Amino acid sequence: MEKCKEGRKLMKETVISDCTFDDFHSYSDDDGENCFQPDNLEDDETTHHLEYSEQICSSSVKKRRLTQTNLFQSWGLKNPADHGKSKNVKQTNLFQLWGFENPGKSKSVQKTTTSLASCKSQRVCPFYKRIPGTPFTVDAFRYGPVKGCSAYFLSHFHADHYIGLTKVWSHGPIYCTNLTARLVRICLNVSPSFICPLELGTEYDLKGIKVSMLDANHCPGAALIHFRLPNGQCYLHTGDFRASKLMQSYPLLASQRINILYLDTTYCNPKYRFPSKEEVLKFVVGVTRTYLNNYPKTIVVVGAYSIGKEHVYFAISKALGVKIYANASRRRILQSFGWAGISENLSTNRKDTPLHILPISSLKFEMLERYLASQDGQYTRMLAFRPTGWTYSETIGENLNLIKPTSKGNITIYGVPYSEHSSFTELQEFVQFLRPEKIIPTVNVGNAVYREKMQSYFQQWLKA
Repeated sequence: MEKCKEGRKLMKETVISDCTFDDFHSYSDDDGENCFQPDNLEDDETTHHLEYSEQICSSSVKKRRLTQTNLFQSWGLKNPADHGKSKNVKQTNLFQLWGFENPGKSKSVQKTTTSLASCKSQRVCPFYKRIPGTPFTVDAFRYGPVKGCSAYFLSHFHADHYIGLTKVWSHGPIYCTNLTARLVRICLNVSPSFICPLELGTEYDLKGIKVSMLDANHCPGAALIHFRLPNGQCYLHTGDFRASKLMQSYPLLASQRINILYLDTTYCNPKYRFPSKEEVLKFVVGVTRTYLNNYPKTIVVVGAYSIGKEHVYFAISKALGVKIYANASRRRILQSFGWAGISENLSTNRKDTPLHILPISSLKFEMLERYLASQDGQYTRMLAFRPTGWTYSETIGENLNLIKPTSKGNITIYGVPYSEHSSFTELQEFVQFLRPEKIIPTVNVGNAVYREKMQSYFQQWLKA
């Protein structure tokens, strides 16, 4: 099989950009946070997400450039751990609801410890992760080798979507965007021979099926995946996304009827009508500016994960003209994005700037008190932001000025509804723009009552 010098198989008539990955391996940063630990990459707005190739990077792939307008990405992850909910319990319940065999009932499982291999062999890939009429799956790595699947698509680099993807992966080629491909390589140490990066806004021919990755407005490298079959059927898998009006200018979405829409339904509930990301960023910058004017010796903390919330702290950095202090792990990941001027905006010395990035799980008063005390008297106050859609309240609505921070001593924490998932109204507008023949929800699918409720919303939207 033909290979490029870095070990990745070539795609016929396709130039794979970013073919050379930096030789990063699994590493731990200076604060002990490990790049590839799922808890550090979890998305707290995806609490309910669960989540033999014929040839690696098929030689039949061709591409053509689309005239898609790139969507300006706003980045962010969320962590269910903030809410005190056990991820393991949720996953187990959903396994059962989806018809996975209970490992405890398997004779092949020893009573002492459950074999990971046995659990994997009992999992069944749910239908909404398969693309009908194709040998493709989307975000289906936790099920081992999926029968009939010759290409595995990864919508974005959040742990609940890539879970099961490790350095020993060998079940088939992984198709994803260039940026996601770099993260898969440097954070998970997956062999480059299985990583097949696809450019945003480019149409590829894979086994006679046209495949395109479109900007999802979610996190770095996140993509909507558009499939066009030889019979003319078109399917769109949103992965995780935040719908925007700009998506209505995507040629593939504006010109072709979508037969099946696999929809991120994280906030498919009328109570979630939170403000736009731009409005939240403006609010965060305004609060920060006012606070620093009143209390100059204030350290500003933004809670984030190894990947996510970048747009929040970069907005503060730009508005106030200060650099960003981040630990070694985060700096390395940020630099892998390839954004222009990113290195110049980062500081390796926490004393050089009042803007610090900490794990969102550390935004607790006792931990923040210790962090403030460790600044050797340079700062006397702390202003912290916890950006997540789950902080949204119907009583606040879109009036961010109604947000009441929590304070203890000289530490103030703002929970701001900065979301990387579509609000209910944004979902409605997106669906009414596409008018797909069929909608398959991909989040909150474990509850029959909620599934029926979502379907009723879909029907109402399409009748309007």
